[in-house]
Amino acid sequence: MKGREGGGAGDVRVGGRSDGERRDGPRLDAADLGAELGARATLVQFSSAFCAPCRATRRVLGEVAGMVPGVAHVELDAEARLELVRALDVLQTPTVLVLDADGRVVRRAAGLPRKADVIAALGEAV
Repeated sequence: MKGREGGGAGDVRVGGRSDGERRDGPRLDAADLGAELGARATLVQFSSAFCAPCRATRRVLGEVAGMVPGVAHVELDAEARLELVRALDVLQTPTVLVLDADGRVVRRAAGLPRKADVIAALGEAV
């Protein structure tokens, strides 16, 4: 991840903890994402350049973030963020993570999400 020093794959850090220290699942912070977390929740989208469903996912998540106060949408280029992709075991794009206010991953899904499903997933985060 940007700005962090480390050794091999076993030293990957997410949210300031090494993978071996995760007890409640992954936790991300602003340094991991390159953007501030939402006050209530954050929708993190991993995309790739030639992914048509990624464009539709961007639209859906952007609409939901605009509708729900305190929810942010952060889109990350999976190819540019390979260390984070590997640390979070992202296997395809789009992959969407729903983070609570503390940056803990409470839900994740791969593929184009339906707006209603995103709103329901936010219920677990807020």
